[in-house]
Amino acid sequence: MNQEHSKQLFKEAQQYIPGGVNSPARAFKAVGGTPPFMVKGEGSKIFDADNNEYIDFVCSWGPLILGHTHPQVVAALKRVTELGTSFGAPTELEITLAKMVCDAVPSIEMVRFVNSGTEATMSALRLARAFTGRDKIIKFDGGYHGHADGLLVKGGSGMATLSIPDSPGVPASYAENTLVAPYNDIKAVEQLFRQHEGNIAAVIIEPVAANMGVVPPQPGFLAGLRQLTERTGALLIFDEVITGFRVAYGGAQALYGINPDLTCLGKIIGGGLPVGAYGGKRQIMEKMAPTGSVYQAGTLSGNPLAMTAGITTLSALGQPGVYEQLEKTARRLEEGIARAAAATGVEVNISRVASLLTIFFTGNAALNYQAVAASDTVRFGRFFWQLLEQGIYWPPSQFEAAFISLAHSEKDIETTVAAISTAFKSLTA
Repeated sequence: MNQEHSKQLFKEAQQYIPGGVNSPARAFKAVGGTPPFMVKGEGSKIFDADNNEYIDFVCSWGPLILGHTHPQVVAALKRVTELGTSFGAPTELEITLAKMVCDAVPSIEMVRFVNSGTEATMSALRLARAFTGRDKIIKFDGGYHGHADGLLVKGGSGMATLSIPDSPGVPASYAENTLVAPYNDIKAVEQLFRQHEGNIAAVIIEPVAANMGVVPPQPGFLAGLRQLTERTGALLIFDEVITGFRVAYGGAQALYGINPDLTCLGKIIGGGLPVGAYGGKRQIMEKMAPTGSVYQAGTLSGNPLAMTAGITTLSALGQPGVYEQLEKTARRLEEGIARAAAATGVEVNISRVASLLTIFFTGNAALNYQAVAASDTVRFGRFFWQLLEQGIYWPPSQFEAAFISLAHSEKDIETTVAAISTAFKSLTA
């Protein structure tokens, strides 16, 4: 695989951009080597600066559920761009997308648009603290909710241990109000509530963890969180930035039948453009300015481009049979990987929920971060480069999800399974 142009671009980028990238995962630190610089996307394919073609399972980390440069999205963006890209004033497009989100997501009665998932989670937590009059929040080990200071923490060895910052520049005073529990461990969460009785404002969780690889909730876990928060007066926040409109049209809460108090969204509701949102019960959301006193603002929030791409994408996803098609494609990929692993004797755990999938190089079940952290990351790095050489663009980290889109064809899946089989064989050679 020729990478000469990408190597030149990466070298130049490092002179002007920290690490040569504007988001750390793009630097390929987890797998080594030089990241390909992309120039074009079409359907299920992306093309780099060296004219290499790849079947794409990153899909811009999730939002391109329709595939790259979907004709309806592109046409809609062309039309709206001619009218104006941003006004800093209300538009009818914001109302249209807000209605669509409220109609689709079971727990959302009102929604506020922002520009990123980080903004959404940061704002939702501020609102939760204001609504409850409490300071502490609970997150889960391995769960990522954006890079806001109070969320960049990791837990100590005991449940009573205060969290410490997971990044320089985050004051310990910010981190001390963030408590960490193991994912899928309701008893650990109950213990935190006992230790900090009356002080926990909210529990924030990815209802399907997708930032430590795909880790599904165990039966009863989300229901247990719902019951516990209701009993103690804390709010339950679902971070559905990844799962919203991906695992089901109404998100993971529709899939599992659990209604949180607040929901954070992003990715798909922007159709490939920068967007985020948070929403929930009317009595909570009306605490936000200008109706209430909790402040949050954004000049480009609800801009016409993101709203248009979101409206067009959700309209397409609302058509009959869409999620059945996604499930069929994702299941075909999962089954093909399983056959390849069995045939080659490579020990992996394939974890999938709807169109989210991770191949963990471990025999452990995907239960929590501790279980998946035992994965063989060196072996994954070799696997990743084997796929890239064969024209498959897989997420460049053991602890990320692969995304299946509606643009992935049967031929794409067959080609990918064959490439994975070859990669597995190389690992045992």
